[in-house]
Amino acid sequence: MELKDKVAAVTGATSGIGLAVAHNLRSAGMKLVLTGRREERLKKIAAELGQTAYVAGDMTDPAVPGRIVQKALSEFGRCDAVINNAGTIEMGSVEEIDIDRMCEMVRLNTEAAFRMIYVALRHFRSVGGGDMITTSSVLGKTVRPRFGAYAGTKYAIEGLCEGLRKEMAGTGIRVMAVQPGLVMTELHDDWEVHPKDAQGMKTPLQPEDIARSVRFMLEQPDHVVIPQLMVLPAEAEI
Repeated sequence: MELKDKVAAVTGATSGIGLAVAHNLRSAGMKLVLTGRREERLKKIAAELGQTAYVAGDMTDPAVPGRIVQKALSEFGRCDAVINNAGTIEMGSVEEIDIDRMCEMVRLNTEAAFRMIYVALRHFRSVGGGDMITTSSVLGKTVRPRFGAYAGTKYAIEGLCEGLRKEMAGTGIRVMAVQPGLVMTELHDDWEVHPKDAQGMKTPLQPEDIARSVRFMLEQPDHVVIPQLMVLPAEAEI
C-alpha cells in the first residue's frame, strides 16, 4: 500500500521506538502528528522532519487522544493510521516493586492505550477505514518472574487488539499489534543491571528494527492484515 501523503499519528514519539517510527514513516512520505510529554523535543523533531505537527501532553490525560485525532484533521485533513506506542516498564519482586509507580504504568500502558485505540477506531469508522497499530511486547505472550505486572498490561493489549480485529473485520479497518523483544531504548537507562546484561545478550534490537516492522504492516495491501508481528533478537530463547 502506498503510504505517501497519508497521515499517521505516533504516540510516545520523543525517543526510542516512537521516534524511529516517526523517521521511518516520514521517509515513506507520510505526514505526521507526534505526541509526547516533552514539548521542546517535539518541536525540534517536527522541525527536522517537516510536514509534522505535534500535540504535547500526557497520554493518561483523557483529553489527549481526541486532541491527537483533531490535530491530524485540522493540519492535514485526514488521519489514516495511529501508532499507539507510549508506554513504560515497572518491574520487581513483590517486596521491592513500587506499587504507586506500578499503577501509573497500568494507567499508561493499559488505560491510556485503550482510550487511544477506541478514539481512533471511532474516527476510522466514521471515514470507512484506517490502521491501528499498538506496541505490545513479547511479554504479552509469555511472562518472566518480576515482570508480571508489566506483562499483565501487555496481555491486556493483546486481548483487546484481537477482539477488536474481529469486530472490525470487513470494515476496512485493520487492528494490529507489534510485539518487540528487548529493544535498546531510554526505558532501561536507570536500571541497575541492564536487561541485555541480565540476559547475556550481545545484540538486542534497535528502535529502527521495530520501525521497519511497523512500516511493513502498514504497507500491506488492503486485503491483508497482520494481527500480531513478533520481532525478537536472534539470540532470544523465548
